[in-house]
Amino acid sequence: MNHAEWKTRRHRKLLGEVAEDNPEYDRLYEEAELAHDLGQMVYDRRTALGLSQTELAERCGMKQPQISRIEGGGTVPTIPLLRRLARALDADLSINLTPHGNAA
Repeated sequence: MNHAEWKTRRHRKLLGEVAEDNPEYDRLYEEAELAHDLGQMVYDRRTALGLSQTELAERCGMKQPQISRIEGGGTVPTIPLLRRLARALDADLSINLTPHGNAA
């Protein structure tokens, strides 16, 4: 499922139409949301440190387009990559499992 399909479903909901239940859509949407949230955290920390994407890429042994894809939510980084990013961003990596109903 691509981004255009998510947008269509979102617009249908906004218009009060019923959007079909699709577990695969829900799974992909949650993955995209996670990728977006992670990308925003990387962007926020990078800009707080005054680093360019190129400088961050050099710090973690990557290329600038890879940082751009992560920040844009185009990829879900692996845990080892998240660890490298955290080190390069002078940050701690924390991964939590929160029981349903306790999520913020």
